[in-house]
Amino acid sequence: MSINEKKSCCIRIGPRSDLKCASIATSNGHNLPWVNEVRYLGTYSHRHFKCSVTQAKKSFHRSINAIFGKVGRIASEEVILHLVKTKCFPILLYGLECYPLNKADTRSLDFAVTRFLMKMFRTVNMDVINECRFYFDFMLPSELLVKRAAFRKFNSSSIVCHFGFTKCVKCV
Repeated sequence: MSINEKKSCCIRIGPRSDLKCASIATSNGHNLPWVNEVRYLGTYSHRHFKCSVTQAKKSFHRSINAIFGKVGRIASEEVILHLVKTKCFPILLYGLECYPLNKADTRSLDFAVTRFLMKMFRTVNMDVINECRFYFDFMLPSELLVKRAAFRKFNSSSIVCHFGFTKCVKCV
């Protein structure tokens, strides 16, 4: 099997991830670089197999700015929020169910969305932001991730039972 050295790299995961490692060469004689962060299926992971949300937030901000660049303040708040829900949130939340996120990561994701809302509604008052979120039915990423996890857990148990692959705890 040939390895594409332009798309391949090495990463050491675990408690000794900061130790110096020997170079690994391909059969063509090219050395593979050692990196601190790796991209796999669109998500970024650190040396401690922890999801990095920085790239997701950068992409989210880029997509928000693209929407503001096209529609500006001409469109209504409902239209802009709908565009953000359908176009920008999938970019921000892509693949995050696969990683155990800590509170700092979820707060960081929430902060990115809260800053967008502050910019959109031209206020820094959190009471106003929360009122707007309530009236426009706009959830924060932490709330969406909890909702997705509950839906996935419910769906996986019901699908397994209905199609008869295995018996779940409820059916036994």
